[in-house]
Amino acid sequence: MEKREEHLIVGLGNPDAEYSDTRHNLGFACVRMLAERLGAKVERKRWRSLVGRSEAHGVWFVLPQTYMNLSGEAVKAAMRDTGVAASQVWVVHDELDLPLCRLRIQSGRSGAGHNGVLSIISALGTKDFARFRVGIGKPSHRSSDVGVRYVLGRFTKAESEKLQKVVSGVAGALELALESGLERAADKYNRAGALGCEEPQ
Repeated sequence: MEKREEHLIVGLGNPDAEYSDTRHNLGFACVRMLAERLGAKVERKRWRSLVGRSEAHGVWFVLPQTYMNLSGEAVKAAMRDTGVAASQVWVVHDELDLPLCRLRIQSGRSGAGHNGVLSIISALGTKDFARFRVGIGKPSHRSSDVGVRYVLGRFTKAESEKLQKVVSGVAGALELALESGLERAADKYNRAGALGCEEPQ
């Protein structure tokens, strides 16, 4: 049987219970959902992260516990020990520049102000890793302070009603990418309505 290519799938978020249901922790939720689907538990402590493993799929699941702005330290340690190349690192994170219910799968982009992504780019010395950018929408007033409070805030009741479809859809996109490649997943999911929870236009 041909050996699968190894992947490091990283969900971004902040540790501690006070952040568990915030917008900034959406990456954690999506990667946990994927791990569950693939029969893995993300609970082992390693690389300053919570870690899971699916041997059958050749995947390491990594949830850095360093707080968002030091995520790169955890990812670099995981890459060093597993030997996974940057091109096979997939980072799942919340994205202010996309509305809720939208996903964008891309590689080689700048951090665009996301502290977790900026930390990874800095630690690895490259931006050539894949990103699953999961939309959370923007606050009505944009300033750095409002932005911080928004991403660290909890979803509204209306948003929460859509979250299960978002998390399930992103996990599905990750599964498809593992099975058929990033390009195939991007073709299917980088479009309006792909996650099944957008309001009709």
